[in-house]
Amino acid sequence: MNQVKNRIGKVFLIGAGPGDPGLLTIKGKEYISRADVVVYDFLAAPALLAHASEKAERIYVGKKGGNHTLSQERINALLVEKAQAGLTVARLKGGDPFIFGRGGEEVEVLINAGIPFEVVPGVTSAIAAPAYAGIPLTHRKFTSTLAFITGHEDPTKNGSGIDWASLAKGIGTLVCFMGVKNLTKITTKLMEHGKDPQTPVALVRWGTTSRQKTVTGTLATIVEKAQAAGMKSPAIIVVGEVVTLRESMQWFEKKPLFGKRILVTRSRHQASDLVTRLADLGAECLEYPTIAIEPIAENAALDQAIDHLEDFDWLIFTSVNGVQFFFERLFQKGKDARALGRLHTAVIGPATAQRLRDFGLTSDITPQTFRAESVIQAFAHMDMTNKQVLLPRAKGARPILPIELEKMGARVEEILVYEAQPVTDRTEQLLTRLKDKEVDIITFTSSSTATNFRALLPDETFLELMQGITVASIGPITTDTAKALGFEVHVTASEFTIPGLCQAIVRHCGR
Repeated sequence: MNQVKNRIGKVFLIGAGPGDPGLLTIKGKEYISRADVVVYDFLAAPALLAHASEKAERIYVGKKGGNHTLSQERINALLVEKAQAGLTVARLKGGDPFIFGRGGEEVEVLINAGIPFEVVPGVTSAIAAPAYAGIPLTHRKFTSTLAFITGHEDPTKNGSGIDWASLAKGIGTLVCFMGVKNLTKITTKLMEHGKDPQTPVALVRWGTTSRQKTVTGTLATIVEKAQAAGMKSPAIIVVGEVVTLRESMQWFEKKPLFGKRILVTRSRHQASDLVTRLADLGAECLEYPTIAIEPIAENAALDQAIDHLEDFDWLIFTSVNGVQFFFERLFQKGKDARALGRLHTAVIGPATAQRLRDFGLTSDITPQTFRAESVIQAFAHMDMTNKQVLLPRAKGARPILPIELEKMGARVEEILVYEAQPVTDRTEQLLTRLKDKEVDIITFTSSSTATNFRALLPDETFLELMQGITVASIGPITTDTAKALGFEVHVTASEFTIPGLCQAIVRHCGR
């Protein structure tokens, strides 16, 4: 970490973007990962906190619906306090810190206190929300002028600082922040100053997220339409002829999993592939890992096997984790892939085969289906009599593979190289989301994810918490485990891979 005694720290004001975690800048991600303290707002996507160090202090200072966790003055004081303690502070602000984000005020305080700072611009919602709604803010056929305005001026100001007459007559596209509560006033002012009542208007709420909702109308009708649709903050208001382009240009809301909140229970270091694929399909992913994959400590059996690799004929990997932890220990002992030169290899699943290729080896056997039974079938026509098989895999794995190989005459040395440890650190938050019905789909990618997830749910409220939630499983083994635990499984992938699971969810959603 960056804490040093008797040294002034530094504050990074980082634009967190409008909601889609993928819109965070590379520099913003880097500075979050280096921070000792992360101070974040209501509109900063929670997924961004995953980039922070596990040791970093996380402080929420959000403002929601007029309810301020901390006043702006206390936020300013907090930034100064942490930096004066010699800490590196990442100040995450929704959108861009210098566009109606009070970032300039925070910088002034830092300057007065002698605190070093940097500003990392972010993707502002004024641009991103309309783009995700299919509305280009400028277009040669419509307008080349654009203005950003606030719909929530400083209440202590004497009169309005907004030149409504100029905006109504001189600007082609208007984008208004934080204006939903004052929508009537905004539309009235524009029409009073000469804006055509038939001018198209769009409201985009929760832009760039799976909760995005867009309502369109005109200056004359938008208030009624917004009220009928229940539009509330946070939302962006777009006024101008470019709004008509949404009819042909909308794209985000057409994604197959748009609007779905999907809970990912996979271990944190393995979740990225599933999260990326689901997000690309339009879903909002809620990461609540129920397991952590840990290597078996002081693994004398693995060390001995690596020291005597020449005794084995076959090396079988049943998972990506088995490959990873085996090679980590191989390298730690000063060996590399050349030590496996004379061994034949077999794997379960394309992901495991790819991970083996990452280490320079191509599997001799990669069955078409992705379970232990398929490996057994692949060996059925081989003479396995007295063949020495090394099987590094997970603690608690199904026993069928070594049992069937031994029936064929093989001598199997099964070595446990990793185990799935339960994760419970965010249970209270998880239960709140389930209780508030903020989850549409739960994914299980292994029996251990299902088992540990079930252990987090109180028996007396289990059925109530799971009511209305779709359960999606990566394959029949996981499905059987989940059903035995009391889950109703609605989706079972026919191809037992992450892409297969995603395809099955899309099919189930009928999109």
